[in-house]
Amino acid sequence: MSHSLALHRDLEAFVRRDDAGRGRFELLVRGARCAGCISKIEKAVRALPGVEAARLNLTTGKLSVELAGKISDPGRVLETVEDLGYRACLFDPAEAEAAQDKEGKELALALGVAGFGAGNVMMFTVPAWAGLFGQELTPATLTLMYWMAAIVATPCALFAGRPFFRSAWASLRRGKANMDVPISIGVILTLIVSFSETLLGGKHAYFDAAVTLLFLLLIGRYLDHRLRAGARSAARDLLALQAPVARRLTDGVEQGVPVADIRVGDLLAVAPGERIPVDGLVEQGASELDNALITGETALAPVAAGARLHAGALNLSGRLVMRASARSEDSTLAAIARLMEAGAQARSTYVRLADKAAALYVPVVHTAAALTFVGGWALGLGPREALLRAAAVLIVTCPCALGLAVPAVQIAASSRLFRRGVLVKSGAALERLAEADHVVFDKTGVLTQGRPALIDAPAHLVAQAAPLARASRHPLARALAAEAGAGPVAQDCVETAGQGVEGVIDGRRARLGRAAFVGVQAGDVRETELWFGFENNVKIRFAFEDRPRADARDTITKLRALGLSVEILSGDVEGPVRDVAREVGVSDWRAGLTPVEKAAAIDALKAQGRKVLMVGDGLNDAAALSKAHASMAPGAAVDAAQNAADLVFTGDELAAVVESIETAREARRRALENFGFSALYNLVATPAAMFGLVNPFVAALAMSGSSIVVLLNAARPRLRSFNR
Repeated sequence: MSHSLALHRDLEAFVRRDDAGRGRFELLVRGARCAGCISKIEKAVRALPGVEAARLNLTTGKLSVELAGKISDPGRVLETVEDLGYRACLFDPAEAEAAQDKEGKELALALGVAGFGAGNVMMFTVPAWAGLFGQELTPATLTLMYWMAAIVATPCALFAGRPFFRSAWASLRRGKANMDVPISIGVILTLIVSFSETLLGGKHAYFDAAVTLLFLLLIGRYLDHRLRAGARSAARDLLALQAPVARRLTDGVEQGVPVADIRVGDLLAVAPGERIPVDGLVEQGASELDNALITGETALAPVAAGARLHAGALNLSGRLVMRASARSEDSTLAAIARLMEAGAQARSTYVRLADKAAALYVPVVHTAAALTFVGGWALGLGPREALLRAAAVLIVTCPCALGLAVPAVQIAASSRLFRRGVLVKSGAALERLAEADHVVFDKTGVLTQGRPALIDAPAHLVAQAAPLARASRHPLARALAAEAGAGPVAQDCVETAGQGVEGVIDGRRARLGRAAFVGVQAGDVRETELWFGFENNVKIRFAFEDRPRADARDTITKLRALGLSVEILSGDVEGPVRDVAREVGVSDWRAGLTPVEKAAAIDALKAQGRKVLMVGDGLNDAAALSKAHASMAPGAAVDAAQNAADLVFTGDELAAVVESIETAREARRRALENFGFSALYNLVATPAAMFGLVNPFVAALAMSGSSIVVLLNAARPRLRSFNR
């Protein structure tokens, strides 16, 4: 009782409570590996009195718990998680990162040891097979070969199998059996039978099978760990865009403070070139903001007193004094990061083809092995012979072909896509991509080139305005300067926030910027235009546009031919989105969406049963990319978007999207073919082993042959999408 009270007091200090007494805290949970773990932990914690909600993120290991009131006991949450067989402690990002790194290093080391054992044990088991070619080894030599194999394979198998043994033991202690239980039983039983045969002078030992099986399984386990590490880095890159230090104003004096210490109501100063540290409102000053990372809108947003600011937006031209309306953990960036975590968690529940096959394979094979032992003993075989036949069933049906069925195809498909400029981050990504039936495109930087381009301006007019354009940081001015090329810069330049730049060109005063700033009373003012003129002279208008990619319309047509519907979700204003949608041939589009609204749109499509492929490049797309069934980003996308996406394509062509879908669908067909062959192989091999018709050479030949067939099918010259 005293321990429980102490635990309550210790954890209560880390609960963040509001005025109504409702609280929130996080725990780091270790040992959770699958969707079943998530469901079990969340259900048990939510059942506790005083707990309103619980959410476990499998990627980060963070369990977020919301408490209804002060009567709730946070210590009970930790006890409940540990009673389920998992380790838990207060969540510390650094400790969570260290735990994940430690797991990755352990898996990499186990994989290396298993690979070493699988390769070197063959030096001693291959000679044992020589007797099957009429070159019989003497009993003493055969026994020596098996003892040497045992010396190599046993420590390798026991060391490399630790991740499976620990997981299986933790599961059995809770009275349950996860997928690591049959794997552990198979490895340990194989080693026991092999030692028994070696001690008794038998002809058959299977040390090589035990360590080879672990090697194949660890490949998948390590790749899965790397996938989760990529999901963690996406959220980390996103939060890195938040300014680490803010400049708080106290009695007119600026003081640098960590952004985590900012409270609602604080006055903050933001200089040109700095990012907005937290959400808030402008109190003083005027400037232009680059909101492209937040909303995807290409045009700069002029702001003045009273305007709303979002964390992560870039202040370009003027000093702002703002009043914080939210803490850093409640900012727009933090909200997007939470959406990305939720999307990563949802993806972690995706059941891959290999897992579906293994769910059928493992119980069937182990049941067959058990029946072989019981049936053989009942029919008059000795316990040793019955056990050997049962072990033969486990070994002959070693899931080499099954284990290679999907990875071999995915490696072949990924390598071919890589040569075409598409980076595939995981095999599961290809599987999800093959299932996609609806494509959502962002506009800016995806369907379009993502940068303003000058429209049909005479070269001599461009040359006149270029000296002023070279003196400005405005994106449209930079586009004008790029069109003109290198050259002189105007003198005595002064840039007015949100208006334009003024300077002297060859002794004449000139202005470049908004229509009113230059002295033009324009009726229809567009954000994608600049005006230029010398003092008391004719004014020149320069128009810009973000042009669609050259193959955008053709890509949309091909996607529809593949049976996919297409939609545009953009944070840009309505006019440019409508124009681009019309030009590329998309009738279903929405404009002006926030990152949260984009993610909600993806959720709504998923609720309708759609398998959504999201293609985006901005920070405002990151949450939607994480939530989509599959996702792609161009190579020019921000880091957070690239890390959140399943595939990244380089170059200026959208054809990579079509090629990736076709390749993924073909890879899925190849994988299913491999599963069919593997099932046929096991259908023949299992009865043969049960009736004692399989010797070591036949087993080795059959296993090797099945694996070769699978590999050859995966590596058939070219997938259909590359046969054009």
